[in-house]
Amino acid sequence: MGGPVGTDIDQAKITLAQQQAEGEGLSNVEFRVADSPKTEKPAEFDLVHARFILSHLANPLQALMRMRQALRPGGKIVVADVDFRGYFCYPDCPALWRHVALYTEAARRKGADANIGPRLPALLVEAGFENVQINVVQLAETTGEVKVVTALTMENIAETVVKEGLASASEVDQLVRELYAFAHDSTTLLSSPRIVETWACAPPTG
Repeated sequence: MGGPVGTDIDQAKITLAQQQAEGEGLSNVEFRVADSPKTEKPAEFDLVHARFILSHLANPLQALMRMRQALRPGGKIVVADVDFRGYFCYPDCPALWRHVALYTEAARRKGADANIGPRLPALLVEAGFENVQINVVQLAETTGEVKVVTALTMENIAETVVKEGLASASEVDQLVRELYAFAHDSTTLLSSPRIVETWACAPPTG
């Protein structure tokens, strides 16, 4: 039986993952450049783990069906993804809610769903999985990476937001500054998006 396999559509991320694995002395992990809805040999794995992938896809059901095909009978799938509606903060931060609106609309225009988390159990059932279970988790901090990620995300979607006409470049720059200021203020509290975790089994027979 082979070892773990990690996939990503971006070669740069695969290279980073390989370097990290080597740095931690992990020699039994294979990394592949792959598009999850389109690849993987049938019935190759005992476990498939997909984290923050389906919210970026126009057809998440197709991706889940491909993942089921990649599982051996009775194999397990674990999926985690976001619900951007679940953010919270203290005190109120208008820049956060503008970020949530812009991210959600930018995703929608690509055919994706930034609020896919609550849909995951139904999608797993539709994809043919059994014994679907669910858990909800959420991170929040007054200092640390959780707070900074929101500003980083706003930076990462800036080009798309401006290109789609959702906001001006100057507004985006101002939002980024306000989000970083909020993140670096230790008297404030900021959460991650709500994260829905689901897990299920492939049918015991092919």
